[in-house]
Amino acid sequence: MHKTFNFSKNKIKFLLLPIVILIAGIVMYFVHGGFNFDVEFLGGIRMQVDIGQDFNNDDIYNLVEETTGLEAVVQKSGASGQTAVIKIPSASNDEHGESNQANQDAVFSALQEKYSLSDEALLSVQSSSPSFGAQVQQKALSYTLLAILCMLVYIIIRFDWRSAIMAVVTLALNVLVMASVYTITNIALNTTFIAAMLTVIGYCINNTIVIFDRIRENMKSRRRAESITAMTDRSIHETLGRTVSSTVTTLITIVMVYILGVSTIKQFALPLIIGIVIGAYTSICIAPTFWAAWKEAEAKAKAEAAAQKRSVKKNK
Repeated sequence: MHKTFNFSKNKIKFLLLPIVILIAGIVMYFVHGGFNFDVEFLGGIRMQVDIGQDFNNDDIYNLVEETTGLEAVVQKSGASGQTAVIKIPSASNDEHGESNQANQDAVFSALQEKYSLSDEALLSVQSSSPSFGAQVQQKALSYTLLAILCMLVYIIIRFDWRSAIMAVVTLALNVLVMASVYTITNIALNTTFIAAMLTVIGYCINNTIVIFDRIRENMKSRRRAESITAMTDRSIHETLGRTVSSTVTTLITIVMVYILGVSTIKQFALPLIIGIVIGAYTSICIAPTFWAAWKEAEAKAKAEAAAQKRSVKKNK
C-alpha cells in the first residue's frame, strides 16, 4: 500500500494560511478606515454614461467632486471601455436621499458640457437613500445567517452535531477570508459581495458534505486497528480527485470571465476566484481534520474514563 499524505498531522500548518489572510484583512481594514461600502449599502446614485470616447477616470472623479462636493467611484465599462459607471454617495445630512436627483442632474449636465453628450448618453440610473442602504445591509446579513442556519440543521440531520459545527466554523472562516479579501483589495462592498459570498458558501458546504459522507461510510467499515485520523485521511484521499477536479473546472470559467470581462465584472470575479480556492482548501484541509481530532480526543477521553471505572471496581 503506497504512503499517503497525512492531512490530519498537518492541520495546524494548514490553518496558518487563512489566519494570515485574516490578519492582513484586519490590518487593511484599519488602514482603509473600514469597508469600502458601495452606494447600494450607503445610499446614493449609480449612473452609467456612454462617454463615446476614451476618458480618464480621474477627470470624471474631479468633475463630480467639483460639482457635488462628494467623492465618487468611477469605473470603465463596456467592451470598448468608453462607458463610465459613476457611483456618488448621498450627502451625510441627506437621510432620505432627497439630493440624489439634484446631484444626478448636475453631474450629467457637467458631463454633457465636457464631452458634448446627448441626453441619450445617460444609459441608466439607480438611486437609493441611506436608510434604504441600511435595510439592504440588514437583509443581506439576515439572509446569510439564515442560509448558514439551514445548512447547520441539514448537516445535523444527515451526519452528527460535530460535523455540523465543524462545517459551520469552516463556513464562517470562509466568509471572514472573503471579507478580508475585500478589505485588502479595497473593492466596493455591494450586492455582488453577497452573491460571491453565497456562491463560495455553496461550494464549500458541497465539498465538505462529500468528504463527510465518505467519512461516514468508512466509519462503518473501519478496522479496529485503524485510528479515526487515519480513516479521515483515507476518506480525504478518496474524495480528493473529485473535489480538485470540480474546483479546477469551475475556476477555469471564472478566470476566463476575469480575463475577458470589464472592470465591474472583474471586481466580482476576483474575490470569487479566491473564495472558491479557499473554500476547497478549508473543506479538504481544515473541516475533516479538526473533526477527526475532536472525535479522537473524545474517544480517548471515554476510553480513559472506562479504564478508570474498571480500575476502581478492581480495587474494591
